[in-house]
Amino acid sequence: MTSIRHTPGIRTDEDALLDAARDCVLAVGLRRTTLTDVARRAGVSRMTMYRRWPDMATLVADLMTREWGELALQAQATATGRHTRERLVDGLANGVRRLREHPVFRRIVELDPEVLLPYLVDRRGTSQDRMLAALLATIAEGHADGSVRSGAPEPLAASLLLTLHGFVISAGTMTDQVTTAGLDSELRLLLDRYLAP
Repeated sequence: MTSIRHTPGIRTDEDALLDAARDCVLAVGLRRTTLTDVARRAGVSRMTMYRRWPDMATLVADLMTREWGELALQAQATATGRHTRERLVDGLANGVRRLREHPVFRRIVELDPEVLLPYLVDRRGTSQDRMLAALLATIAEGHADGSVRSGAPEPLAASLLLTLHGFVISAGTMTDQVTTAGLDSELRLLLDRYLAP
């Protein structure tokens, strides 16, 4: 069975189940959450859960896709700036901050950080693929209005995403040297200078 791939911004029947999964993860972490726990919290049968997700890995993947996708859309929708590059930098910097502060992300980092490892060293997830697609489209807009430097969009988008990984995942390792607000300010500068013509 394949997992559902949630479309950000559109509520479905599965959202109630994903909400229950989120609540379980927040309560006890990923390793201690089972499909049975999620079914119980959602008030559905175990078979309802197993028909949609064969295991916790696919459920967690869909939960992360939904949570991060909605977060990225919110950051993009509230981004400000005079031109595409400024809006892109604002959206990315705000998205990084929001993801670092997101309760599910925080809980995963605190209790089950190994869940994130495959998405950092082995393969991209759905959320990362969607982010790359959005970056490619926005870079094309920036090329059109002259606010983003010329160059093939693919390496620009990939480099941006790799940079964001570090500021999301590893920022906590630097907070003895600088505040997260200081890191966010430096991220804005780094992104703007990287993208500037």
